[in-house]
Amino acid sequence: MYRFIFILLSVIVFSACRSDKQKDDFSFSEIKIARYDRLQYEATVQNSFFSLQRMNTEFAQETRLLVEDVLDLGSVNMLDMNERLCTYFSDSILVHLMEDVGEKFKDVSSIEENLTHGFKNLKKEIRELPVPKIYTQISALNQSIVVGDSILGISLDKYMGDDYPLYKKYYYANQRRSMSPEYIVPDCFTFYLLGQYPFLWLEGHRSLMDILLYRGKIAWTVENVLEGDRSGKTALGYTKEEIKWCEQHEEELWKEMKLNHYMETTDPMVIRSYISSNTRLLFYGEKTPPFLGIWLGMKVIDRYMKKHPELSIKRLLERTDYAEMIKELN
Repeated sequence: MYRFIFILLSVIVFSACRSDKQKDDFSFSEIKIARYDRLQYEATVQNSFFSLQRMNTEFAQETRLLVEDVLDLGSVNMLDMNERLCTYFSDSILVHLMEDVGEKFKDVSSIEENLTHGFKNLKKEIRELPVPKIYTQISALNQSIVVGDSILGISLDKYMGDDYPLYKKYYYANQRRSMSPEYIVPDCFTFYLLGQYPFLWLEGHRSLMDILLYRGKIAWTVENVLEGDRSGKTALGYTKEEIKWCEQHEEELWKEMKLNHYMETTDPMVIRSYISSNTRLLFYGEKTPPFLGIWLGMKVIDRYMKKHPELSIKRLLERTDYAEMIKELN
């Protein structure tokens, strides 16, 4: 399955910004992450009524997203919701998890710096893209990144490190590899862009090739925004060995896809196998790296952009005629 579950509360327009400094201005000074996760701990574990009030007033949208979509506890307006929320987080495993999160993420300044740098790069390319309010939360091991209208939430409990003991009870090794702090910033940009430029599920426009190029252009943009080398290391978390394997087998992988008529397939199982972190393809008896199809799509986009140096990132993200892009490269 995807390592994230993307929540879209509405058509993501991000029209509201966190401060005047960030409103439609690529020269905003810096991103400051709201520590909503601390409010959760204070409200539920420490029984702080003041913190619970702040969750429902200052962070009303974040609380609604958490309660109704992430935890699925019911309507946030239910009379007993505060009690339900406190009961839910009183579980000893969650209490221990929240304490570990507080200890590991005492300081998030490096995340703030990297997000600031990335958003400045992105807004130089697409000036009108606003910067969402970014906050941290505890999702009880549900979604890693959540996106709503003008907000973006980081579930710190999903980034404790691949060797975190609790993860070993619930996740396979290939799932845990992306549950480390270094994935936070790339994940934020990936899902921010997926919200800004959603895939168009139109008839005749939802083949595996369409999806690979769509996800490829998102990954390619993330690599550029975060100043990666477009190898897959930054956007996909690939190791040097995985990059080398993909580069060595790229031509054979495309031939295999064509031979099996996968390029035009709309079979969700096939599509899932190419873009998922959990499902690995077998190729000549070897398990392929995760997100293999996204890497392949990113390489197509990279070749296309090299052929069209005049094309801006904005124009690339707006393009949806993937079949035409492929024809031009063939």
